[in-house]
Amino acid sequence: METTQSVRDAFDLSGRVALVTGAGGGIGRTTAEVLAAAGATVVCADVNAGAAAETARGIHESGGSAESAELNVAEIGAAATLTEDVVGRHGGLHVMCNIAGIMIDSSIIDLDPAEFDRILSVNLKGVLYGCQAAGKVMVEQGAGSIINMASAAVLTPSPGIGPYAICKAGVAQLTQSMAVEVGRRGVRVNTIAPGFIPTNMTARYYTDPDGTINEATKAAVVDPMAKHAPLRRVGTTNDIGYCVLYLASDASSFVTGQLLSPNGGVAMHY
Repeated sequence: METTQSVRDAFDLSGRVALVTGAGGGIGRTTAEVLAAAGATVVCADVNAGAAAETARGIHESGGSAESAELNVAEIGAAATLTEDVVGRHGGLHVMCNIAGIMIDSSIIDLDPAEFDRILSVNLKGVLYGCQAAGKVMVEQGAGSIINMASAAVLTPSPGIGPYAICKAGVAQLTQSMAVEVGRRGVRVNTIAPGFIPTNMTARYYTDPDGTINEATKAAVVDPMAKHAPLRRVGTTNDIGYCVLYLASDASSFVTGQLLSPNGGVAMHY
């Protein structure tokens, strides 16, 4: 029989170590905060070392356990080096969240090859490197959860973000292929594909040239999206952070190779 305590225990990450890339802001920052609040020791990694440190500071001030690290996910060997350091100091790695990502706006026809290489390096290769680094540790441990960040763009194509969607589709396939390979060793690999979430990445649609948010333009962008969604709202970073918690925790112990898409119902799939 399930009890209040057994249900709480299923989501409890006490004693576990989590590495979150892209933790300097947006979904990555909220994910780090949620995992720390669930009891994990969180390594907040970001290409922006100052932003990563700010996330870790906030977690400490809230009573959680966190540290920060500078990480360029596109750099070959960087994820492996950081993972080795984390394991050496903490004795293991139990949760890996590959969240770091960038965006370029371009049609497929006009896509610049150099820009495509740049987004592939971060959004697909960066996830691959993170999966490899964490996967080797977790296979040796005989347990672990890897959570990769894709996008609802893989379910509902939109003009102008094709290069981004291509990378995220690759992430979804990478997840499934790896899940098959490492499942017998007790390692789970899943994908989250968020719908529209107002973050620094999406703010390009409503940021003025001086860098400030234009609230009128933001409303013009966000309100129609909310009205189009069955739940009549856009998402928040918390919506995604709690999905990560589910996949990181024992509550999802029978879930691997899956794509979970919190998008308010805008895109539905089997």
